[in-house]
Amino acid sequence: MAAKRDYYEVLGVTKTSSQDEIKRQYRKLALKFHPDRNKSSESAEHFKEISEAYAVISDPEKKQVYDQHGHAGVDGRYSSEDIFQGTQGGGFDSIFDSIFGRGGGGFGFNQQQQQGSDLLYETHVTLEDVLHGKKVEINLQKQVQCDTCNGSGAKPGTNKKTCGTCNGQGQVRQTRNMGFASFVTAAPCSACRGQGSIIETPCNECKGQGKKKGSKTVTFDIPPGIDSGDYTVSGEGNEIPDGVNGDLIVRVRVQPHSKFNRDGKDIFYDHDVSMIDAALGCEITVPTLEGTEKIKVNAGSQPNTIIKLKGKGVPHINYRGKGDQFVRIVVNVPKKLNKHQKNLLDEFRKTSD
Repeated sequence: MAAKRDYYEVLGVTKTSSQDEIKRQYRKLALKFHPDRNKSSESAEHFKEISEAYAVISDPEKKQVYDQHGHAGVDGRYSSEDIFQGTQGGGFDSIFDSIFGRGGGGFGFNQQQQQGSDLLYETHVTLEDVLHGKKVEINLQKQVQCDTCNGSGAKPGTNKKTCGTCNGQGQVRQTRNMGFASFVTAAPCSACRGQGSIIETPCNECKGQGKKKGSKTVTFDIPPGIDSGDYTVSGEGNEIPDGVNGDLIVRVRVQPHSKFNRDGKDIFYDHDVSMIDAALGCEITVPTLEGTEKIKVNAGSQPNTIIKLKGKGVPHINYRGKGDQFVRIVVNVPKKLNKHQKNLLDEFRKTSD
């Protein structure tokens, strides 16, 4: 028989570790080595070893005996049953309850309300839609509650029968004895598929499913200032009897604009002017999302000069007010000049030196 390892070494703690530290470490190892989670051949032996170590050093009296006399002192004073006595109700039970959501060291199935699957709908909007907002009518093909049986799955005039296998619990439990403690595993009842009841006479319309294929029109409001992304409409996904409907995910894509670039609530526009107009100044008409706007280009404007049109951007989805439009002046330099034009520029160069 192999010699027992030091209990502190087994748990990865020291004699001076606090009870909270010991409990946290045991919880971590219990998750790792419990046989219902770890299918390796050594998991059961490891789990038994860490449970015995925890049973001893988490109990002040047993810990004192072990610290003074080691394994010999514990084995000579306590039987296997004695070692684990007192670990229920605040020991193993409370730990497993916090880990797995139930008492008694149970593992497995928690009966939860079922949820319908989500639906995805993609739509494209223009920059003008971002400015004003719009409504989108979405025609959905989805699972809806059967109106013949009102989602029960049973033929009208009949009722569901409580499952005799699980007594209506929707789950069955099995107790496993590991020599030192009992552990309960729970799993969905195969007889009723975890529902807790059995339909003896199914609805002819939905064949006992409680749901069927149907359609529904949903109105989705695209607010001013919207950006590309996924937006959730709660409860408009596939429906499920006695459960929670899934959600509708609306995937919005803002289309690129032929004239403008957008950055948040601001938009940007490039306008070409000749080098003569840039030098002498001029008035230009530029497009905006709401029409046109006349602006002045000052004499001597340099390439990439920015002119701001306040409030001509798009709204911010979460704030009041709109962004701005920025007009970038792009100065066009002619690639070809006739002789007269060259002479004039030469004369200008001489007078500007």
